[in-house]
Amino acid sequence: MSVVTRFAPSPTGYLHIGGARTALFNWLFARKMGGRYLLRIEDTDRARSTDAAIAAILNGLSWLGLQHDGEITYQFARAQRHRDVANEMVRRGTAFRCYATPDEVEALRAEAHAEGRALRSPYRDGKATPAPDAPFVIRLRAPDDGDVVNADLIQGDVRIKGRDIDDLVLLRTDGNPTYMLSVVVDDHDMGVTHVIRGDDHLTNAARQIPIFHAMGWVAPKFAHVPLIHGEDGKKLSKRHGAQAVHEYRDMGYLPEAVAAYLMRLGWSPGHDDILSKEDAIAQFDIAQIGKGPARLDFKKLDSVNAHFMARADDARLAQLLAEHLQAKGAPVATAQTLNKAVGALKSRAKTVPDLAEQAQFALVQRPLPVSDTAKNLLTDEFRARLSRLRNRLMSEPNWDHANLASALKAFATEEGVGLGQIGPGLRAALTGGLPAPDLGVTLELLGREEALARMSDQSRG
Repeated sequence: MSVVTRFAPSPTGYLHIGGARTALFNWLFARKMGGRYLLRIEDTDRARSTDAAIAAILNGLSWLGLQHDGEITYQFARAQRHRDVANEMVRRGTAFRCYATPDEVEALRAEAHAEGRALRSPYRDGKATPAPDAPFVIRLRAPDDGDVVNADLIQGDVRIKGRDIDDLVLLRTDGNPTYMLSVVVDDHDMGVTHVIRGDDHLTNAARQIPIFHAMGWVAPKFAHVPLIHGEDGKKLSKRHGAQAVHEYRDMGYLPEAVAAYLMRLGWSPGHDDILSKEDAIAQFDIAQIGKGPARLDFKKLDSVNAHFMARADDARLAQLLAEHLQAKGAPVATAQTLNKAVGALKSRAKTVPDLAEQAQFALVQRPLPVSDTAKNLLTDEFRARLSRLRNRLMSEPNWDHANLASALKAFATEEGVGLGQIGPGLRAALTGGLPAPDLGVTLELLGREEALARMSDQSRG
């Protein structure tokens, strides 16, 4: 049997980070098993489903590199198929028309609750139709005997007594199908073999399995993944920070890093190696997903992102850096300058904004703003020495960090001082007090003309 998984978000908002992890687990399992990973948009809530939300979900999945197989299935467009299945169940006797009014249903529910049992409609036992044109719903004839068993691949066997399941509404009085019916029909028609989703749907499995059986269909295997919690152990919410995938993108995280971190939230392959999602395919195992909630830890995410930043292509990072600077209204240097800065600084940065902060010294324009701390280093005595150093560096034939670092050491020897009496002041003159790498690298990144011009500016005071 070929494995088929699906990700089925409701387009009522952004792509939640927990939903992204669910999609990732479905993608990994399908790729591991040589199967198919499908996408279904559950847009039956017409009041809340929007084109903007659908676009946000698709953009988030695309950003993470979770390309689905085949065409997207839109649930609302299949409503007639769902109605046909409900009516087929009535013909089979596994569902029935219920004419109970809302007040009668409320009374029946209260009675069932008082007796510690599930709701049972009297119309399942042949109660007469009140009138030929009376409104009705179609309900599942819930099982009265035995257990409904979900052999969950993560949670283990989950058993619920059939008599504890309500006669569920499948088709409303207006003819619209319910979520429970639509999901079952779509999973069957799409050939879904494994349903991997959040454990907030765990109780839904016990309600959906009888619907599969009512049509004589084989239910898929279920795997319910514990939810993501914040660092305080509570359910993820706005107080914990970013929840949407696009927020992580805007915070300067790389998609491969977000994917690598997300798949380790709950899944443990038995080592601490940082894996790309492509490298993780061969190792992925649903049985290695823990039963307890995972905790989102931004420090760990920063560490994972730093790992991928250091390995990312310079031109790509330079483009991301340029986009970040443009969004902030900051000056953007030439592509050549950005590429050089990225190559020297990316191994020190955790995120794109962090990279921008570290590269700011190379991007700021003259006249260079100088912090009070930096000004204190630029004494009259040092300005005279800075002028001599500038003259010394003008004659350097090779403007690269190694040669420049050697030149600085040689100049310190000539001056009869240690490099510690030159470095801080030179850094102040070159950066104005902004963060910067080693002086040789700083000089190289600025380039001969810019570096000498900044030294000239500060040597004059």
